[in-house]
Amino acid sequence: MEKPFIIDAHLDLSMNAMEWNRDLRISLDELNRREAGMTDKPDRGNATLTFDELRKGNIGLVVATQIARNVKPGSPLPGWLSPEQAWAQTQGQLAWYKAMEEDGHLRMIRCRKDLEDHLARWETDKSAIGYMLSLEGADSLVNLRYVERAYGYGLRAIGPGHYGPGRYANGTDSSGPLNADGIALLAEMERLNMILDTTHLNDDAFWDALSRFKGNVWASHNNCRRFVDHNRQYSDDMIKALLERDAVIGVALDAWMMVPGWVRGRSTPKSMNCSLSIMADNIDHICQLAGNTRHAAIGSDLDGAFGREQCPYDLETIADMQKVFPILQSRGYSDEDVAQIAHGNWLRFMRNALPE
Repeated sequence: MEKPFIIDAHLDLSMNAMEWNRDLRISLDELNRREAGMTDKPDRGNATLTFDELRKGNIGLVVATQIARNVKPGSPLPGWLSPEQAWAQTQGQLAWYKAMEEDGHLRMIRCRKDLEDHLARWETDKSAIGYMLSLEGADSLVNLRYVERAYGYGLRAIGPGHYGPGRYANGTDSSGPLNADGIALLAEMERLNMILDTTHLNDDAFWDALSRFKGNVWASHNNCRRFVDHNRQYSDDMIKALLERDAVIGVALDAWMMVPGWVRGRSTPKSMNCSLSIMADNIDHICQLAGNTRHAAIGSDLDGAFGREQCPYDLETIADMQKVFPILQSRGYSDEDVAQIAHGNWLRFMRNALPE
C-alpha cells in the first residue's frame, strides 16, 4: 500500500516557530543539532517536526494553531498577563504563517474552493502544505468583536478552553461549566458558522457546550479515558455524544495521554512501552463505539511542548505516523478504512463545515 495522504488536525506550528524559535524550513537533524545543550524547554533536541518531515509523511493538510493563554500573576501555567498581550502573541503567530505562505511552504485553507484547489495541487506539487487555522484556548480574544475579526483573517475553529481556568471556559484539570462570556462566544461562533473544538474542555464545560452549540463540532486531539483515566481524555459517554453530533476525533501522540502512570521528565517511551500500537488502540476504540470508521482520525499534537522524549518510541519523526496504518490493517482494517482514518473523515467534515 502506498503512503496514505494524511490530514493532521492539530499542530502547534507557530508556537514552535515563535516561542521555541525553530526554523521549520531546515532539516530535522539540523534543527535538533542547533538545540544541543539547551535546557529552557523540556523537548530541546527532540523535535519530530519540520516542513520536510511533513512532506515525507505525505501529511499534506494540517489544522495549525494560534495559542496564547491569559494568566493571573503568580499562575503556575505559562501565559500572558493581559488579553491584549495574548492577542498580540497570536498576531505574531499569524504573521509567521503568512511569511511561510510567501516563502512557498504553506497554503491557507479558508473555504471549500481553497480545499479542493489544494488537494488537486498536492497530487503533483508537494511544496506547499495546506493549513486551516484554529485557536487553541480563547483567552486571546479580547472581547467578542475579535471573533469576527479573527474569522476575517482565516480562523475557522476555536477551542474555548485549554489547561486550567480560562476567560471563556475552564479546561483540563479544572471544573465548572461555561461562564457568561463563554456562552456568548459560542453564540457568536455559531453565527459565523465556525467549528467548536471540544478538546481540553473539562467535563462540565464539555457537556454545557454540547447542549448549547448547534453548529459543527470536532475534537482535534483527544484520546480515550478507557486507556488513561484522566480528565484530559474522553469517557465513552463523551465519545458517544460526539458521535451523535457526527463529530470526528483526532487521536494524539503525547505519551502521558497514551499510557497510565507517566511521570513527566522521568518516564521514557521504552520503559513505559509506549508505541504506535497504542495510537491504534485509541483509534480502534472510537471505531468500535461508533460501529464504523467514520469518526476516528489523527490529531497528533506532535511537538506541542513535547518531542521524542514523550511520544511513541517507534516514531522518530512525524513522517513515522505512516507506521500506524499497517498496525490497523493487521487488525482487520481495510485500505478503505485506513483512507478514512488517514484523511477521509477530516476531509468529509471540512467539506461540510467550511464556507463555499
